[in-house]
Amino acid sequence: MSHEFFSDVTDGVWTLAAMEEDDDVLAEIDAVLERGGTEHIVAVDIDQWPEMYEYGPEPIVAKLTAEAHRFPALRRLGLGDVDPEMCEISWIQLGDITPLLTAFPNLERLDLRGSDGLALAPLRHDNLRVLRVECGGLHGSFVRQVAACDLPALEHLELWLGVERYGGNTSVGDLAPILSGDRLPALRHLGLQDSEIQDEIAAAVASAPVVARLDELDLSMGTLTDTGAEALLDGQPLSHLKVLDLHHNFLSDAMADRVEKALPGVDVRLHPRLSPRDDRFYVAVSE
Repeated sequence: MSHEFFSDVTDGVWTLAAMEEDDDVLAEIDAVLERGGTEHIVAVDIDQWPEMYEYGPEPIVAKLTAEAHRFPALRRLGLGDVDPEMCEISWIQLGDITPLLTAFPNLERLDLRGSDGLALAPLRHDNLRVLRVECGGLHGSFVRQVAACDLPALEHLELWLGVERYGGNTSVGDLAPILSGDRLPALRHLGLQDSEIQDEIAAAVASAPVVARLDELDLSMGTLTDTGAEALLDGQPLSHLKVLDLHHNFLSDAMADRVEKALPGVDVRLHPRLSPRDDRFYVAVSE
């Protein structure tokens, strides 16, 4: 293994990052298993693997799931939290995450960065509380797969939808089962972010049944304009929210003022507010 290979277990958190093409992640996992003490690990962060812009983490996932019995305390798992200088978010190859959720029924949090190849077979997971996907373009097929799962404990769902150029083809129709909330009885934070159809999403959210039970609604990072904000104000009451996050938007001064005055008891986050570039609206994260 190269000298830049990073693997550290501290306070029950195991962070692993392979910096070079010849770094052997699987050998490092075997070494940690051989040292023992994995029964005390509560979180695993696989930040970087060799050539992650070409290959997904399937061998790593297979190794972890095969040894799942060695990690009885595992509650949090993260994949792909890599510095953009090492690999742009839109380049990160992921794969089928179903084996992870199946092998770790007590997992409470799953954080993913990247979206290429990302897949999830419909399943039931009774303990997952947080699911976050950061990417520059999320496929509608994955959104539909999430929506088809039974996740009775899920409290926080955050999806960066991204742009079509990088595979972001999620439609409002794909989001409909999530917005109904039928399979998400515990949901309290919903983030549908970083979308170039943010106005359409805002209009759908305005009448979505799930909103009534939320504490936090996050429609930030996308191309929200006065049209989407108007739809939110004309829709169902939002005064029960603790947080309405709309940062990185294209609202006029007048509309921003209207939103703040309409929700005096809500932590409304509107900044930064932006202006189009060459008459083009843009999301916060794409490549």
